Amino acid sequence: MNFKLMGMLNLKRMIKIKSPAKINLYLHILYKLENGYHEIDSAFQLIDICDELSFGKSSKGVQIECNLDIEMHENIVYQAARLLNEISDANHSVKIEINKNIPTGSGLGGGSSNAATALVVLNKIWGIDLDRNELMALGTKLGADVPFFINGSNAYVSGIGEKLVNKSSESTDFLIIYPNTHCSSAEMYKKFDRGTSSNLDKQNSFWDVYKSLNNEINDFVTKYRDDFKLCLSGSGSSMFVVYESHHELDKILKIIPSNWRFFLTKPLQYAPLTMKF
Repeated sequence: MNFKLMGMLNLKRMIKIKSPAKINLYLHILYKLENGYHEIDSAFQLIDICDELSFGKSSKGVQIECNLDIEMHENIVYQAARLLNEISDANHSVKIEINKNIPTGSGLGGGSSNAATALVVLNKIWGIDLDRNELMALGTKLGADVPFFINGSNAYVSGIGEKLVNKSSESTDFLIIYPNTHCSSAEMYKKFDRGTSSNLDKQNSFWDVYKSLNNEINDFVTKYRDDFKLCLSGSGSSMFVVYESHHELDKILKIIPSNWRFFLTKPLQYAPLTMKF
């Protein structure tokens, strides 16, 4: 990713950037740190479900518009813009329109991806000129997954999420299953810490906590996890399946509850952001 900036971008037209989701191919919680974060071991894979962020001029400071009902000051994109203004001791203006396609609270990293996109783009259009490592360090103040999205490549992830080793993309397509349940990562970690869940699950340490969310999820996972090799992304609520044939895909689609959503996705090697910045 090119962070060597030659002045500020011209905002005569809206700049539109796709902000991708990710899945955790596996997620192991190793232990809790004194600062409240958790040491993890994971592998992150970018996928082609994307939000879209549009950047344009504003005469009223930082303005955020979103197709979901999220209070502006609570929006992580607003927090990213405010953070850059604070560290640059400035009062830059921008209007950011967010078109959300990635479900919130789904374990797909949509909010972190949006924050990373905002940091990278605003760093350029405001002429702040932080390098990639400085932006990634700043991103940890917004969320543990933000550095991954700033880096913009698939990675093995450790520490609290800030230690990255780039990896090649998976070559298979993924079926994402979203049970229309919002999971707060903070709350899921609290439940994990309070419970007796095993962190030895080879795919994801959150499986036991996840199944306790509601009876519908518990019944679905209990019945189908082994048969269809269900995997959990992040702390939930999305599951995913690597399917090997359309016949297998059809079998899985038939058993997804009608009130749930699903996405057929392809893997990405790099975030779209890296192609423009």
